[in-house]
Amino acid sequence: MEPRAWDLEIPAGTLAVLGYYSVGDPRVFFPTVIAAGGLLFAFEHATTAGKLVLLLLAVGSIFSWSVMLTKLRVVQFARKQNARFHHAFRQDRQPLRLFEKNARFPGSPLFNVYRAGCQEITFQLLGSAEVDETFKARLGIADKISPAQMGSAVAAMERAVGETALELESQMILLATAVSGSPFLGLLGTVWGVMDAFTGVAEAGAPNLAAMAPGVSGALITTVTALCVAIPAMFGYNFLVTRIRGMIVEMDNFAAELASELEHKFVDHAARESAFRR
Repeated sequence: MEPRAWDLEIPAGTLAVLGYYSVGDPRVFFPTVIAAGGLLFAFEHATTAGKLVLLLLAVGSIFSWSVMLTKLRVVQFARKQNARFHHAFRQDRQPLRLFEKNARFPGSPLFNVYRAGCQEITFQLLGSAEVDETFKARLGIADKISPAQMGSAVAAMERAVGETALELESQMILLATAVSGSPFLGLLGTVWGVMDAFTGVAEAGAPNLAAMAPGVSGALITTVTALCVAIPAMFGYNFLVTRIRGMIVEMDNFAAELASELEHKFVDHAARESAFRR
């Protein structure tokens, strides 16, 4: 018969960490890591100012985690929608085909650029950006546009890139604030708590370690909490910024590619040549 876990001889220190009541008791409780690490002790001896700092850090942590999770979902969804749009766009050599079919790719930054360019080029070609049952026929007999008119479509795509980039980067300031501001807020709580601890020792007239330790411990908890807020926010911020910058570059490249295709198909370069000859 194999020995049971509670029949084995285990050092008393290990049992204390694991939360056993006794060697013969098989019930294992959740490890009291927080209590063993002194965080509860430090929180109990924190001053009112220190607890206020902890409250502010807790609120900042909630906001930073909310932004990180929300932005992560948005970025992941945008990447999937970009892949779907790229696949649909590559299937036809006619750059306005998806616009003609009223295709929709919500959440795709590339589609925002595509729609802005198609709306402007359609307006320049047909005088209206509306798509109806006669769109294909009107597009087939439409005259080509001048390079100056094509410039309007390029400007519309560049504007869409900028607006989409701002939308993707919105609320990132909260993460940046959590990264840069939390350590200083925690340091403020620590310095304030240490100051109060030394003041209490001086007033009591008992300059010994036992008198100072509770106050110093309560002061240091704000720095620990601040680092727990700032470190995840730092990793999340760096990850999201890298992904967002990559998507912005992807939008710029796609705008240049779409402009080249639209210019090749709908721009009359003979008009420019005749203007130069004059």
